[in-house]
Amino acid sequence: MTPSHRNMAEHVERTSENFLNNIMEKIADTVPKQKSVRFFEEPNSVSAQMDRLFGRQNSVHKILGGGKSADVLLWRNNKISSSVLTVATAIWILFEWLNYHFLTLLAFALVIGMLIQFVWSNASRVLNRSPPQVPRLVLPDDLFANVALSLGAQVNHFLRFIQDVSCGGNLKQFLMVVASLGATALIGSWCNFLTIIYIGFVCAHTLPVLYEKNENQVDGFLDKLFGQMQSQYRKLDGSLLSKIPKGNLKFKKNE
Repeated sequence: MTPSHRNMAEHVERTSENFLNNIMEKIADTVPKQKSVRFFEEPNSVSAQMDRLFGRQNSVHKILGGGKSADVLLWRNNKISSSVLTVATAIWILFEWLNYHFLTLLAFALVIGMLIQFVWSNASRVLNRSPPQVPRLVLPDDLFANVALSLGAQVNHFLRFIQDVSCGGNLKQFLMVVASLGATALIGSWCNFLTIIYIGFVCAHTLPVLYEKNENQVDGFLDKLFGQMQSQYRKLDGSLLSKIPKGNLKFKKNE
């Protein structure tokens, strides 16, 4: 065999080996990718179901607004959050346990403020000093207007919702709203309005941070709970609610 033929044969052999090696590498690369995709399909579907459970795709911090209020609710700064909760607890203890009244505390606060300013302004005369510049406490007029507008908008939205449910002809939604109002009335008979506000304030400062730390456990538990509730509701709907005739209670528009 001549050297030229020998070199050609070696070249063909190396080319075939490289071709086969490339084929084997491509096959080896494709097999793990397919396995990894199949392996991660189930956890991704489970996490998506948990996100859909609360109708959210963002973090708890973004859902709460993502600002300073969210930082306080999620205890990003322990000193500020604990101070806010301590002040709220102190106010609740003053009004609920010590039986103080808002008008009494307001009058005492105004008396103390007037006493401090009186001593401060008259001490300069005794000490032969220039009178101090007492700061003026003025609340902006826009504050009261914005509070009134936001409160009025929420009240009107609630009244429209109640009227839509009453006139909509949806018996299931009507019964759910009536049950919610009944539960609210029952809770109101157990404690006063201030205690309800304080309980809601404490829940707002404890439940979000606890949920953020235990998202997977809470989502799994609520998923099972909602599944059981849906099965019980289907049984109730099939045996009782579906047999109730639905009436058309919608008002006709005047032409």
